[in-house]
Amino acid sequence: MTDRNNSQSRASAFVHYLFDRCQHDKGFAARIRRADNPATEYQSWEALAVFGVDLENSAERLSFGMVAAAVARSRFEINGILPLGRAIALCYDDGNQSDPAKTRLRRLLACDNNEELCRVLRPLLTLIQSRIAQPLDYAQLLSDALWFNRSQQNVKAHWAQQFYGKQDSMVKESL
Repeated sequence: MTDRNNSQSRASAFVHYLFDRCQHDKGFAARIRRADNPATEYQSWEALAVFGVDLENSAERLSFGMVAAAVARSRFEINGILPLGRAIALCYDDGNQSDPAKTRLRRLLACDNNEELCRVLRPLLTLIQSRIAQPLDYAQLLSDALWFNRSQQNVKAHWAQQFYGKQDSMVKESL
């Protein structure tokens, strides 16, 4: 469990750093947004290396890059509390009863490895950012992505629970 806690604190520090730096350095933010494109992801490597990301480890590099790009695209100035599974449900009027929402969740839960997960999450994060007026918990998302290859079933179950579970009153009140 200590490894998981270390991963969460590292993810939280990284996300906090990104929000702070992106607000003050638009050139940095532009380079980080390019982390989603395999042809230009190298432009984000300097920021990733500062946090000790193993650039040769594709699972780690892609997870950090995906979340970094999402943070750089975010219209918010701080990390949120909205979990990924709940955000998917909130993208649709019928919430977790919506067929498109269920389809997106099932596609996410069908991922077999970190590379596929990042490929599926990129457009999903764009959808969430365009439809939800509340920031995601990017630190938790990064922590989940980093643990995906080690504890896939637990991460998937966590997302499904968020999607199908009762809506958190804090999330409901802020909408």
